[in-house]
Amino acid sequence: MVSDNPIHIVGAGLAGSETAFQLAEMGHKVVLWEMRSKKMTPAHKTNLFAELVCSNSLGSQTDYSAPGQLKWEAKKLGSLILKSAEEAHIPAGMALGVDREVFAKAITTTLENHPNIEIKRDVVKSLSDIPRPCVLATGPLTDEALALDVKAHLRNDDDEKEFLYFFDAIAPIIDTDSINMDICFKQNRWDFDNPGEGDYINCPMDKDTYYKFIQAIKDARKIEPKEFEKTPYFDACMPVEAIIEKGDETIRFGPMSPKGLRNHHNDERPYAVVQLRQENKDATAWNMVGFQTKMAYGDQKEVFRMIPGLEEAEFLKLGSIHRNMYIHTPRKLTKQLQSQNDPGLFFAGQITGVEGYFDSTCIGLLVSRFVDNYVKGVNFNMPPRASAFGSLLNAITEEKERFQPTNISFGLFPPLVVDPADGPKAARKYRGSKGKRAKRDQQILNAKQAFEAWVLRD
Repeated sequence: MVSDNPIHIVGAGLAGSETAFQLAEMGHKVVLWEMRSKKMTPAHKTNLFAELVCSNSLGSQTDYSAPGQLKWEAKKLGSLILKSAEEAHIPAGMALGVDREVFAKAITTTLENHPNIEIKRDVVKSLSDIPRPCVLATGPLTDEALALDVKAHLRNDDDEKEFLYFFDAIAPIIDTDSINMDICFKQNRWDFDNPGEGDYINCPMDKDTYYKFIQAIKDARKIEPKEFEKTPYFDACMPVEAIIEKGDETIRFGPMSPKGLRNHHNDERPYAVVQLRQENKDATAWNMVGFQTKMAYGDQKEVFRMIPGLEEAEFLKLGSIHRNMYIHTPRKLTKQLQSQNDPGLFFAGQITGVEGYFDSTCIGLLVSRFVDNYVKGVNFNMPPRASAFGSLLNAITEEKERFQPTNISFGLFPPLVVDPADGPKAARKYRGSKGKRAKRDQQILNAKQAFEAWVLRD
């Protein structure tokens, strides 16, 4: 049974696009609303659906990682975003890097041509403008009028924590021809057998250059609007300036770590490196890994051209910063991500408090199933807690003292329970550094088994 009335999805980002596609594939009529073309956000540059505005990486795709397990589960559910990412794939080591334009165009074409999807290019300013059932997937850059309406909808006199905010920052993109490969070198971390090869370009620094570079970042003019001054950063998108504020050496143990890298030009290990990741299929552009920034545009060019090999860098896109918004989901939404005040109103994506492109996508995928259950009047089929989907959902719906954006990690999976009957050896194999891999392997095995059983029951 499908809905007599169409299901409305507001926002054609990653989560909204995935939700719309899944519901349409289930046979539901869908109306997908997207304001871009009539009104742009501070971060988007095109009218394409699922446009990537920060990194062009959808995270790790290795079988033994938590993000990899999330992708494995999404593939089982026929994720449009994952399929499109694989088709737009570009080299990025163990990460799923994509050509942004190819990726977004493929998703836009699929949704525009789907017989069950109607596209409406307009700005939604009020929840009352949209019939139910409805999924709000407007992301962290929700139109201000709609955001205020959502805030009023969620408000109660006893709790002022309806919305929370954090900064999100974008890294610069560099023209390939302006990178000096006589100084820079290609290599993936720990791959010493293939000098001059790899998915990443590494810009090496000696100690003196590193400290001059750090000081230049400190001295650069920053763009920091007053209304954002008390807003915290999410760790995965922390601007380079905020990292350096923790200490001059901090970034050398993060994005500028030289671990696993050796400069094949002189067979030396750099004191620090700036890594560049391929931006598009033609490899005509590279983005600066971990270099989200709030520096003024003019200062960015001057500072980043201090990096060895980037002295004549041509910047196709400079770094910028914008505010993200999310709901206090544990207090305001149900376990199925419905409004507690309106069961026909669902929320999906980053607005629910997940962080990361693919994590946002997967919440949209889950919500499509919840909406399907709601329309059909059947019990909600919740993902198993042991799965990556279940662990991510639990992380954003479980009541906690401090709620902040999160993405999938092994820390979100349930702890392993060892049966005492198996003896002391069973518990010891998960202890210490040697037991870490065994523990993760078992968590992934548990997740796969639980998820497959769940899919078969559905």
